[in-house]
Formats: sequence, C-alpha cells, structure tokens
Amino acid sequence: MLTKRVKARIVGENKTHEKDTGSAQVQIAMTSRQIEELAAHLKKNPKDNHSRRGLLKMVSKRRKLLAYMKKHEPSLYEKLIKKLDLKK
Repeated sequence: MLTKRVKARIVGENKTHEKDTGSAQVQIAMTSRQIEELAAHLKKNPKDNHSRRGLLKMVSKRRKLLAYMKKHEPSLYEKLIKKLDLKK
C-alpha cells in the first residue's frame, strides 16, 4: 500500500499540468510502483494466492493503460517507458 507522500511524489513527477492526478501517465506510474511493492511481498510470501491475483489484475490494468498511451500519445509513451524502465 502506498502512503500519501509516495503517491504525491509519483504524481508530482508524472503530472502533465498543475491539477493532474488521473492522466494515463500518472496511473501507469502509480500502478508500476504498486506492482513493485506487491512483487517484493510475494517473494517473501510465495503462498499468498490472493495477493498474486491482485498483482495479475494490476499488471493487466497497466498493460491496458500502456496500450491506450501508445495509440493516442506515442511520444509520451516512449518517454514513460524509458523513465519507468518497462519493456515494450
């Protein structure tokens, strides 16, 4: 679970304008951070199948958002992929 400080930092790094909290870039960055934390949890707790299901849902959500960005904003998509160090 992400704290308010961590969320605010992620939003600050990825926002496109002053009040931006829900753009695809911000959502992808937030979901990526949650995926990292949940993956670390699952390495310690390999039998936690409920969390594994949540991880798969988050990965699917991120994949859909990335597909949207690739279609509608290709230049921002490339920058975000490099910034978050994700595969294409």
